[in-house]
Amino acid sequence: MIKLDRVFKFYRSGGVVKIVLDHVTTRFETGYSYGLMGVNGAGKSTTVRLIAGTELPNAGSVRRSSRVSWPLGFAGGFHYAMTGRENVKFVARIYGADIRKTLDFVEDFSEIGDYIDAPIKTYSSGMLARLSFGLSMAIDFECYLVDEITAVGDARFQARCLEAFTERRKRADIIMVSHSMETVKNYCNRGGVIVDGQIILFANVDMAIETYNRLNR
Repeated sequence: MIKLDRVFKFYRSGGVVKIVLDHVTTRFETGYSYGLMGVNGAGKSTTVRLIAGTELPNAGSVRRSSRVSWPLGFAGGFHYAMTGRENVKFVARIYGADIRKTLDFVEDFSEIGDYIDAPIKTYSSGMLARLSFGLSMAIDFECYLVDEITAVGDARFQARCLEAFTERRKRADIIMVSHSMETVKNYCNRGGVIVDGQIILFANVDMAIETYNRLNR
């Protein structure tokens, strides 16, 4: 389970304060996959980063009783002066994963060849995305965070990504942000709408989509 307890999150820019989450208390229950919806700027991506722990709230707390991934494909945690191999080994150690198995999986999956031993800063955006997605799939999580499903690489590689992600879904939950109602319905059985600094969760994904559509007519 993931619980947000009076989470307050704001950004200050040019003297203007933008409140994203206004003392939100809610919980994402284990055994369900949630699709989060909201207009641009509502706070969907910020909520995913808060759940992942890649960003902290200004007040309140986020508690996780399950093993939660970083946002799928997120490369912000890489050290750009280190090689791909060094980054993979470092992340594997953090999560207590088998280093050899993790490295073998990422090398095979990412298909970046000798670049695995080159500094991350020399990678193209496509290579970085491949490495990041491969590492996301190499470590087993109980809940995967997805901030939009983006296409990585050519059609063949995209098919491999979908196959790997589908396999993980059989034994893990998902918290997903998407502007596509079809994607939300395909991947999630519960839903949430972020509006006016609050997260409204629904036990049925269709109810969440209906509410989102009604609020944005």
